[in-house]
Amino acid sequence: HGQPLSAAGGDVSKTLENIGADPNNPFQVFPDVQEFFKEVKTKKSVYAQQRKKDEAAWRSAHIELAGKWDKFFTTDYTDFDFSSVEVKENGPTRGASSAVLSYLADNLENMIVASADLANSDKTDGFLKKTKPLAKNDFSGAFLQAGVSELTMAAICNGMALHGGVRAACGTFFVFSDYMKPAFRMSALMQLPVIYIWTHDAFRVGEDGPTHQPVEQEAQVRLLEQLKNHSGKNSFLVLRPADSVESKVAWKMALENTDTPTGLIFSRQNVVDVPSENNNRYADAQEATKGAYIVKSVAGEPDVVLIGNGSEVSTLVAGAKLLEEKDKLKVQVVSIPSIGLFFGQDTAYRNKIVPQNKPVFGLTAGLPSVLYTVVGMKGKVHGMDAFGHSAPFKVLDDKLGYTGENVYNQVKEYLLEF
Repeated sequence: HGQPLSAAGGDVSKTLENIGADPNNPFQVFPDVQEFFKEVKTKKSVYAQQRKKDEAAWRSAHIELAGKWDKFFTTDYTDFDFSSVEVKENGPTRGASSAVLSYLADNLENMIVASADLANSDKTDGFLKKTKPLAKNDFSGAFLQAGVSELTMAAICNGMALHGGVRAACGTFFVFSDYMKPAFRMSALMQLPVIYIWTHDAFRVGEDGPTHQPVEQEAQVRLLEQLKNHSGKNSFLVLRPADSVESKVAWKMALENTDTPTGLIFSRQNVVDVPSENNNRYADAQEATKGAYIVKSVAGEPDVVLIGNGSEVSTLVAGAKLLEEKDKLKVQVVSIPSIGLFFGQDTAYRNKIVPQNKPVFGLTAGLPSVLYTVVGMKGKVHGMDAFGHSAPFKVLDDKLGYTGENVYNQVKEYLLEF
């Protein structure tokens, strides 16, 4: 496999002689083969010229359709109004994703969405309800029911992205991203703008049992945020939004990202909306385009900085409230949906969001290592150091320390050590 025939430990000269080849010129192209492919090239050249003429004639006769064709092959996705998408207050972020997909079904004609037999759970059915499944000899729909075959589904989306003309997205449970790894790694290598929709993002999938609970998956996926592609960009954009409004911004970022694949990580359970300091949460969440931003600021310098992403952000906000009320501390809270994007910002911005001379506490529903690079050497992270617990998510949050009260206690203990 890794050697030329001459070095593979066997004498192939007799094989070459038996097929009429010269052992001293093993890569000789026989005259009859040369003549055959010369004829093939001529036929294909004539065919290609005729196809170009046919296309030119079609364009002249169908100017509007030709314009649509050209638009399908462009990469401009900036003319969508995601602020108009209505999302449920304090709802699951997968629900917000469903609302965005419903909007895109009405407004992005060349989008194809696939699901691994989970449309009603990963909420890609928001798209499906506006179209119908692709079927044999019927391509009038725009939804691919891929069945329980996540790897195949992702590979098909890669193929669509390579062909061009359509925008491909596929959904499944986040824990099943394991099955898709070879395909989305190829997406990253080939710089394909496939959108991966992953829901049921943490151990809070308690009722489904321990096998369906992603714990180390976020760390695995985010490794590709640390690798550059040959264009010098992060090879993967990973976004785990803090609430329904930030989910709309995450979808906007995913659609406008035509340089790499994007992974959108959504919650199954309801998530408390992050309060807006400016009475415009959607405007606030635009800062997510920098990877991380302050969702709760303080006057002057903070006494402590709390960071997290996904549903942990609202828990940090609850903990910050207790720290302020009980101990009069100034607490800055940061949402960091994309660690890779954040580390791409300049030093001044990074130091503003996560000051290096302040105590920094991180909260993650995954492995603590996800946030180690962000909190720094003096920081502390509360995360999962074990897996396999199965119970209703509110019970798990309480038992595993994902409450405002535990954030308060953990930060108080941490500040004594800092």
